[in-house]
Amino acid sequence: MKRFIIVLIGLVLTGCAVGPDYKRPLIDTPSAWRVEDREARDLANTTWWGQFNDPVLNELIQSALRENYDLKIATARVEEYAGRYLVGRSGLFPQIGAVGGGGQQRVTEHGPTPLSSTTRNPSTMYEAAFTGSWEIDIWGRLRRLTEAARADLLSTEEGRRAVILTLVSAIANSYVRLRDLDKELEIAQNTARSRAESYRLFKLRFEGGIVSLVELSQVKSEYELALARIPLIQKDIAFQENAVSILLGRNPGPIPRGKTIDELTLPAVPAGLPSELLEQRPDIRQAEQDLIAANARIGAAKALYFPTISLTGAFGWASTDLSNLFSGPSQAWNWAGSFTAPIFTGGAITGNYQATQAVEQQVLFRYRQSIQNAFREVDDALADQKLTREQLEAQKRQVDALKDYARVARLRYDEGYTSYLEVLDAERSLFNAELEYTQSQGVLFQALVNLYKAVGGGWVMEADKMTAQPVVSDFWPLASEGQ
Repeated sequence: MKRFIIVLIGLVLTGCAVGPDYKRPLIDTPSAWRVEDREARDLANTTWWGQFNDPVLNELIQSALRENYDLKIATARVEEYAGRYLVGRSGLFPQIGAVGGGGQQRVTEHGPTPLSSTTRNPSTMYEAAFTGSWEIDIWGRLRRLTEAARADLLSTEEGRRAVILTLVSAIANSYVRLRDLDKELEIAQNTARSRAESYRLFKLRFEGGIVSLVELSQVKSEYELALARIPLIQKDIAFQENAVSILLGRNPGPIPRGKTIDELTLPAVPAGLPSELLEQRPDIRQAEQDLIAANARIGAAKALYFPTISLTGAFGWASTDLSNLFSGPSQAWNWAGSFTAPIFTGGAITGNYQATQAVEQQVLFRYRQSIQNAFREVDDALADQKLTREQLEAQKRQVDALKDYARVARLRYDEGYTSYLEVLDAERSLFNAELEYTQSQGVLFQALVNLYKAVGGGWVMEADKMTAQPVVSDFWPLASEGQ
């Protein structure tokens, strides 16, 4: 028996895991981005939102990382897969249990076969034993399934970090949009107050017969236009505050404000080589773990072509006398080995093997697609922030020019050189230009936020520390080895 067990252990130690070992696919990465920033700094490993210099934004992000429900769901999912990993990994080890029991029975003494005079009736029996079973993983099926379960666990952890990446970016973008809307509301309210004063003066002039009803109607029309814009912006502010509240894990309600959009500091542009995205973005890391799992399941499916060897055994005691249950003569044991091999399965094993190969190809294509999408997002964000800066500079010059136009038009009207239509046109154009300039300010901030989101980086790990949520190594340290 000992020799047999030694041989089996030797087979396990020298056995190979069938199926392909994982190798990272070759990826065609761009050598450079379409848009380069010569003054770019690599800040992707820092808490970049601190560059806004707004303590309120910092507090909102910290609160979201602690309370957001999407993040809590993602963390619970990691816990689920940590448990699944332990279940899958348990198959590599012998399964040991214990049984015990006792009972009494009486049989009829008038049966066809008389009972012996030495037979006790009723009879009593007590037993206690240790049981064990072990599947000898010669072909590596269990090792491949464990490899797949580990990759699934790490994939869910990267999925949780992807939630963190999206959450921080969403809070920053939403806050910027909120401050943008606040500035738009301020512009609309100032314009409405200015036009209300103009309307009041024109009513006095109309009553004095100085201006016509046409001019009075034109002034009133512009005043009402400015008033109509105010509730639209207020509605957008309410919607935006409610959206931020949900991200914070709160019921809809008002959101505190810090610095105005004019006072916020633009973050610097992060720099990095395109190939670094393979290591930095959680979604790409998650896609690769999915590929590792799919690759491992090919080996587990291939192992079904080969025989399965299992050991079972028991060691214990059995006695009719409870006081003598653990004495030497009461000992009982057994062991057995089983060998099963497929001969004809109607194509089930082949079909399963082909299915796992096809799944691996699907996951591979998704992995490549996620990388290409990441490169596109970075390139889009770089172009967005660079070209929006140019647009913002042009709009600033336009606003300055329209302020001069409105001032001169007012002077010309007061001196009788032109009609009030010129003043209305100048003020209308200035109002629209100021709103568009403010909106472009928000677009520029959001482009930089999206750039940090697209690049990924160590900042996700820094944000992760603020969540106070467990990570993979907290559930099962071995699962994070080689991460």
